[in-house]
Amino acid sequence: MAGKNKIITAPIIVAFIAMSFPLLYAFVKKDNKPNLVGIVISDKKPEFNSENWLSGLYQREMDDYNNDHWSLKEISVRLNNQFYYKAFNQIRVNGFVIGKEDYVFSESYIFSAYGDDFIGEARIKSQMEKAKVVQDSLKRHGVDLLFVFAPGKGEYCTEFIEDKYKHPVKNTNHAEFVKQCKNNGVNHLDLYTYFNLLKPNTKYPLFPKFGHHWSYYGEVLAVDTIIRHIENLHHTQLPEIFWEKTDVVDTARSRDADVLKSMNLYANPEQNMKLAYPEILFEQDSLKNRTRVLTISDSYWYGPVYMGVPSQCFAGGQFWYYFNKVIPSPIPGEKVEVWELNLKEELEQKNNVVMLLYSDGNLGAFGNTFINDAYEMYTSPSTYWARMEKNKSIQTYAKQIRNQPGLLKKSTQKSADLQISLDSAIKLDAMKLAGVK
Repeated sequence: MAGKNKIITAPIIVAFIAMSFPLLYAFVKKDNKPNLVGIVISDKKPEFNSENWLSGLYQREMDDYNNDHWSLKEISVRLNNQFYYKAFNQIRVNGFVIGKEDYVFSESYIFSAYGDDFIGEARIKSQMEKAKVVQDSLKRHGVDLLFVFAPGKGEYCTEFIEDKYKHPVKNTNHAEFVKQCKNNGVNHLDLYTYFNLLKPNTKYPLFPKFGHHWSYYGEVLAVDTIIRHIENLHHTQLPEIFWEKTDVVDTARSRDADVLKSMNLYANPEQNMKLAYPEILFEQDSLKNRTRVLTISDSYWYGPVYMGVPSQCFAGGQFWYYFNKVIPSPIPGEKVEVWELNLKEELEQKNNVVMLLYSDGNLGAFGNTFINDAYEMYTSPSTYWARMEKNKSIQTYAKQIRNQPGLLKKSTQKSADLQISLDSAIKLDAMKLAGVK
């Protein structure tokens, strides 16, 4: 009987230890916040009070908080992602897929390359007609407007896209924007075509295998070209960017493996691409660094910001991320958004050049609302200022959502559930909070 009891008891003990392990691990591991990239985590514990308890809000938010701070969450996510990567050649990064030879792509940029997201000739023509009005209005104040079309990885690296995405191309947003810029006399720089001209003879990759944006080397070439173009457009001199030494390595630096970080794998794959990193220097001439350039852009401009271009070459010009977040903030220690600024004063009195730089995957929303807002401001100022005042409450709540992880997580989930952009989900939640239907 004693032997039989041991046989029965052993599995029970093992099961008990297995079930208790997460609790014991959580007790030993004091910091249970998972180190995962690209996942919104609820940092603040829900507030316990009678109202939250009786409504059930506290219980729901506490479940969400505990799920985020579960002691084994990070390792579980990484092992799960590793399994999908190895077994099915899939990456668990929202909107991203793997192509041939381990190249990662934003799926929307593949669609852009083949014109699947084409917004139509009439819409682009209308936007560029408005842009011409804005350009002429700014020019009367001595300010130049410049549109820069940045290349996307989908179009540049088509040879590494899976065949299931490929089909004949009828038209693309990029091709139509360039056409309408020419037709309407809108100042533009087509880096998209420039990169394709460089491609056959470039010494180093202009797009990395595990990155979403152009490579650091490609970024440096792009910045150098932009500087020279602005000099010709605005009839001025800007500090030059130059380099004498270039490091060539097989492990990505800077943002050249930004998607790899977001893949949150247990063990990263080997990086077998030689990437170039020029050791850049800026010409130190205060007389040249007087042309203030405001850049409205998508995430492609973050690289030049990290590089120091705005301060070293653009006289401290700001970066308005998606025409929303102001970088650097004009109020130290506070997050400031574009809607909180006086657009007319910013454009006419504080800047010499206004540059919109968007990659092809974002051309469907080129400039976000900048073109329409600036056009209305110059052609119908009374309706523009009235609309801005009316929307302040919604914008205030939208900013609150963006800055609070708990609220942002709910909007992120709504975005996934409704298959809409995160900005659209945030706006819906902000309208609800503001009592606007």
